[in-house]
Amino acid sequence: MSDQHIDPAGNTQAFRAFANAREQEAVAKPKKSPLIPIIVVVAAVVIVGVAAFLLLQ
Repeated sequence: MSDQHIDPAGNTQAFRAFANAREQEAVAKPKKSPLIPIIVVVAAVVIVGVAAFLLLQ
């Protein structure tokens, strides 16, 4: 019986194409900036701080 799944590591040229495709796929994805979650956390801390200050006066 022949295995229908071809291992890309079995052939150097196929492995190089597989590795290059993975690298290009990783480069093509835009990096998400953590800026928005940081802004949300800072805003939440400020709101809680202001609320606590007003309640304790």
